[in-house]
Amino acid sequence: MIKKLIVYLLTFTALYFIGFYLHENYIENKAILLPFSLQKIYLFHSGFSLMVCANLLLLSSVNKIADQVGFIYLGTILLKLLLFSIIFYKSIITNEILEFSARISPIIPLLIFLLTEAFFVIQILIKKE
Repeated sequence: MIKKLIVYLLTFTALYFIGFYLHENYIENKAILLPFSLQKIYLFHSGFSLMVCANLLLLSSVNKIADQVGFIYLGTILLKLLLFSIIFYKSIITNEILEFSARISPIIPLLIFLLTEAFFVIQILIKKE
């Protein structure tokens, strides 16, 4: 279990650094001004995804809860989107005049981390069967 937790930590840390720096480099090369901190968005998704995967791995070892891990994951996705909306409301949602690249920039890290998170959760669910 500790080996898997280390794999999760390394994966999400690597995704944070690689994804952020590639994305930031692209934004700077195209001279796009973002009204929000791209680094904070990547940090939020990285930390939350790591926390979700680690907790679901731990919960899957509890016999009473192991059957409900998939449903718990669905709840965490909703919680993640809700917290993201609350935290970044002023900088993203209330700003009506955004270019297309500025509107898509928060979605890119969401997709990167959500797909990786789903991959790890699927592995947890398959192992329990």
